[in-house]
Amino acid sequence: MPIDVIMPQMGESIAEGTLVKWLKKPGDHVERDENLFEISTDKVDAEIPSPSAGTLGEILVQEGQTVEVGTVVATILAAGEAQPAAAPAKAASSQADGSAQRSVSSPGPAAEPSAERPAAESGSGQVAVTSGDGAGNGAAGPATKEELRRTRSSPLVRNIAREHGIDISQIRGSGLSGRVTKGDILAYVERQGAGGAPAAAEPQRAPEPARAEPARTEPREPARTVPIERLEPAAVAAPGPAPRPFGDSDRVELEPMSIMRQRIAEHMIASRRTSAHVTSFFEIDMTRVDEQRRRNKESFLADSGVKLTFMPFIIKALIAGVKEWPILNASVWNDQIVFKRDINVGIAVALQQERGFGLLVPVIRHADELSLVGLARAANDLAERARTKKLSPDEVQGGTITITNPGVFGSLAGTPIINQPQVAILGVGAIEKRVKVVGPNDSIGVRTCAYFSISYDHRVVDGATADHFMLVVKDRLENFSDPSLK
Repeated sequence: MPIDVIMPQMGESIAEGTLVKWLKKPGDHVERDENLFEISTDKVDAEIPSPSAGTLGEILVQEGQTVEVGTVVATILAAGEAQPAAAPAKAASSQADGSAQRSVSSPGPAAEPSAERPAAESGSGQVAVTSGDGAGNGAAGPATKEELRRTRSSPLVRNIAREHGIDISQIRGSGLSGRVTKGDILAYVERQGAGGAPAAAEPQRAPEPARAEPARTEPREPARTVPIERLEPAAVAAPGPAPRPFGDSDRVELEPMSIMRQRIAEHMIASRRTSAHVTSFFEIDMTRVDEQRRRNKESFLADSGVKLTFMPFIIKALIAGVKEWPILNASVWNDQIVFKRDINVGIAVALQQERGFGLLVPVIRHADELSLVGLARAANDLAERARTKKLSPDEVQGGTITITNPGVFGSLAGTPIINQPQVAILGVGAIEKRVKVVGPNDSIGVRTCAYFSISYDHRVVDGATADHFMLVVKDRLENFSDPSLK
């Protein structure tokens, strides 16, 4: 009997995935746990292994399609087994049911192509959505999977909703299973401004976070007259159709954005809209770190099994800075500052792709509890598994501060965008030898140096605070000492 291959759930909040690429074709022999296809979700890209040994039978979901978790995407046939004449596809039946129940969306701009998901058409070209009025006003009872999916729209959509005090469940979405797209919410905002649609019953505050509110040890000062959240732009105009960036006679090639590129674009735009970005630069003398790294790299590799790079030294210095200036390890929640007690360091990893690079930020949790060896192992392991698509969604979430290292590609300095909901990101430029004035006699010497940048959210981090944080990082790196290194 054929064994179903299903779209896996790659995290508690993930309800769908896009099948990016088949690694096998029908008729190919596959071993159990051999990689079968690649998927992309809101959180992470991954290669999915075969659930059984056998021959790949019928492929039911094609490359580029977005389907719900649990959808049968293919079948595996045992040795000598023939494909049944009709293998019902869960995706097809879901689409057939959905097309009969599809509600008509409110007038407004159609959802932008590929802004929230690539097209998932097959057969009739329709995608199943929830029945009902689309605004979360159906029959009483527990929320359905479709209602949960609609409220779990992209970070960009949720950010726009928060800025305008809109309850996403009030909007009839045009995305998969009623999911609210950017086009849907911008059209809703535009109609509100024109008086063409009722506003939500009352402005909604940001949803309660999953974790408990940090305990307060002192009485809070009186509430501000103007909360921080109201310092955001008052409105986001709904854009019209984008002008075509090429002429009729231009030689161009059109290619849809990958799921990863769409998510990066959404995240970066949301961050620029949310935080007041400022960047400061420091030149740091890395000579002492370089000397210790060179002197210990062979014994370090023999003892720990990992290469000793500059990154664990930088993480150690970052942790020291956070401990002295914890505001750099915080988040903004309405008019409150959430200080994170755990130091979870995100490390940006560039992923080579066919045309350029993608980006993932795996997280070293409780980095302050790890030794230099532990940090080296964690950083190397996460980077390797990010490049080989072995990360789980949990490993790219929960970061409290991020390091990005464009210097490995030769960049001297940069102004990185903050990784929301964090308030700071450290950028590391190229580490190289430079001629400097050194010593008490102002002699000329060759030193190993790098430019470091700190991009911070000026809503809660002032320039003096960021500079003092960087002075700690600079001091720890220029005078680095670790008992585990000789």
